[in-house]
Amino acid sequence: METRKVQLSGGTTYTISLPKPWAQEHGIDSESLVALHPNGDASLLVEVVDDGERTERTAVVDIGTADAKALEQQVIALYVVGFDAIELRDSTGLTDDQRRTVETAISELSGFELIEVTNARIRIKSLIDAGNVDVRKSALRLRLVTLSMLEDALSAIADRDGDLARDVVRRDTEADKLFAMVTRHFRRSLTNLHEVEKLAYSRDELFEYYYVCRQFERVADHAEKMATFASHEQGTIPDPLVEHLDRFGEAARGILENAADVVLLDADVEMAHEALARRDTLCRDIDDVDRELYDHGEPDAAYTTGLLLDSIERIVNYGANVAEIGVQQALRENAPPS
Repeated sequence: METRKVQLSGGTTYTISLPKPWAQEHGIDSESLVALHPNGDASLLVEVVDDGERTERTAVVDIGTADAKALEQQVIALYVVGFDAIELRDSTGLTDDQRRTVETAISELSGFELIEVTNARIRIKSLIDAGNVDVRKSALRLRLVTLSMLEDALSAIADRDGDLARDVVRRDTEADKLFAMVTRHFRRSLTNLHEVEKLAYSRDELFEYYYVCRQFERVADHAEKMATFASHEQGTIPDPLVEHLDRFGEAARGILENAADVVLLDADVEMAHEALARRDTLCRDIDDVDRELYDHGEPDAAYTTGLLLDSIERIVNYGANVAEIGVQQALRENAPPS
């Protein structure tokens, strides 16, 4: 850290000097433009501006040695960390499998489009500007998708409905897509001041929405897992255990929904405190049933039910994580300054 003394220039303007090594490193001279970003925490950020133009972040990646899974993971990672454009190269020539893998990957990412495909390279570009993205609305959409997946997974278990279970599994792709988009813009906001301005939320708010969406995405994964059991293990869970699963699952869903209302819909913070209290009671009840499972006399049913109970207990705790963020958000917004 360097310190500078504020000077009064011309009787009306306050000035400070820029550190010379920093200015030289970034090519700043007496004619350069810099952007000033005042923040509410008494900080002032100085950013270099290149003739008013913003440089597009482009990644060039050699995919010659990547298998299909690694290639898919690379495309998703480059999207999530915030690149505007990606160029994938293979000097030996792209295969049909590589092209299909890339096409499948970007079909699950909002705003990424194929711009050019040749024998040796694939160019991908983001066509969505942050000014057209509402992170809170995306979080609300993910909340809706997640809660409906959980409700239908529980119904599929109770009704032994394989078709409904398979539909829940398919919907996990939509949850992943929404979470990837929220993560992308949150990550960009950490390094790009203009992203924050375009998104029109503070970094505190963006973190809270990202964190909540992370919990939703985990719940969606467990709803998918439960639905997979429902589609493959029909008839192996006795009715009394199904009733436990349905009761616990609905209670977990209620905790998650109420906690999310506090963060996303400005519900009273007391709902978050109540959700945390209900978490403690519900987890004890789940643990009691789980301990009794292996006295039931049906090992297969006990094993499957135990796995489902584990998913429900994890969902309860993800809902509690959301409730904790709701409490933190309320204190951040309403606690009087010292």
